[in-house]
Amino acid sequence: MQKEIWEKEYRDSKLITGYDKPQAFFLKFLKNLKKGKTYSNRSIVGFGGFKVLDLGSGMGRNANYLAQRDADVVGLEISDTALGIARNRAKKLNISVNYLKQNIGSKYPFEDESFDLVVDVTSSNSLNEKERKIYLKEVNRVLKKDGTFFVRTLCKDGDKNVKYLLKNNPSEEKDTYIMPITNLVERVFSEKDFNDIYSKYFEILDLKKTESYSTVGGRIFKRKFWLAIMKKAK
Repeated sequence: MQKEIWEKEYRDSKLITGYDKPQAFFLKFLKNLKKGKTYSNRSIVGFGGFKVLDLGSGMGRNANYLAQRDADVVGLEISDTALGIARNRAKKLNISVNYLKQNIGSKYPFEDESFDLVVDVTSSNSLNEKERKIYLKEVNRVLKKDGTFFVRTLCKDGDKNVKYLLKNNPSEEKDTYIMPITNLVERVFSEKDFNDIYSKYFEILDLKKTESYSTVGGRIFKRKFWLAIMKKAK
């Protein structure tokens, strides 16, 4: 069901923007990563040869940006429409990104410790709990020992709109609601919940609450997010 909703969303967007460049928070993260401010055991000079996995890569705004800077990038995405747009953009930029059609909540076709960086920018919040367990195990498996896991996901704490949706548009699983207009099911996380879930597989090095505005069906909402930087748990 979620797959069909995302396909419809990319064909006739009510939520997704058509921007082809990363958002400011991700650019800041990449800047710090390049400077070595990644809380890891090493620093990098650039992205040449850097292996990146972009989960829920959408129309390629993050994957293509990294590939332009010589990173070796794989993008996983379930929407054929989004994949087509991402591939066309990459072609116009004369860059190579390995875009694969796949649910990020299923087993990944990669060897253990394949990636220096795994990116999840507001993608895994649409997984169900069964898929989430697979996603966490697979990211842990494919991330290198000195690699970095960057996550942006939806925050429950202090978000009035989320409180309203959980009460009036609840879905079946814990802390999930059905988004009006799109019918997309979204999962939100309290700080405790995020820590409890992710710390089973990763060491959480930095966790910050941020906010920004999203447009849904022509209406503007203030939304709260978690930005997390993690590494593989020992």
